[in-house]
Amino acid sequence: MPTALITGPASGIGAAFARRLAADGFSLVLVSRDEHRLAESADQLKLRYGVAAEVLPADLGTEEGLARVEARVAEGVDLLVNNAGFGHAGRFPEVPVEDETRMLKVHCEAVLRLTLAALPGMLERDRGAIVNVASVAAFFTHGTYSASKAWVVNFSESAANEVGNPRIKIMALCPGFVRTEFHQRASMDTTGIPDWLWLKADDVVREAMRDLALGKRVSVPDLRYKAIVALGKFVPRGVQSRVSGSLGR
Repeated sequence: MPTALITGPASGIGAAFARRLAADGFSLVLVSRDEHRLAESADQLKLRYGVAAEVLPADLGTEEGLARVEARVAEGVDLLVNNAGFGHAGRFPEVPVEDETRMLKVHCEAVLRLTLAALPGMLERDRGAIVNVASVAAFFTHGTYSASKAWVVNFSESAANEVGNPRIKIMALCPGFVRTEFHQRASMDTTGIPDWLWLKADDVVREAMRDLALGKRVSVPDLRYKAIVALGKFVPRGVQSRVSGSLGR
């Protein structure tokens, strides 16, 4: 039975990945800061799908937590889903530098180190997959969050190119607005976001798994967001900044 390690699996996109992979027969390793909620999620997945679900409480924003997960990944996983992340309600440069550097540790350093920890085993077995959850924000300018997600996209494509093995898939997943707890946890005002822009987490994961199977290196779920990203390439950066700055605050 293959093993998948998912960071941030207690809600939203991470929980949707956990459900999908459990249904596909994966044993799960679930990583989150919230040990109580993590245990509840694991129990529900075991009961519903009859799979093994290992609980690994860890804060990827700390060296101790990241090192713990890094060591577990190095033991061997078939699929790594780097999903953990968060946003800021404030604007740059108003957000405290400690919060900004924590974001970079979770969004960038953790993705880098966990990917590097997973690859030796995948290369030895000549198979494996890594999904790094980024965002449509990666293609626009929207503070440190979009900058960190742009790094995730570039890193994923670069890593896939350097590994150069079609049996080891590395993909950046770039969803748009998804109905999860993400914005509420960050105290973001989402009243200005039109209803038609919202996606469902299960739909995002379904498209992500399809694109991963097809060997895509960047997945942008939903035709609406594919069109937004394509059109964005022709919109002046100043206009992009004004539009993106008015959403999700």
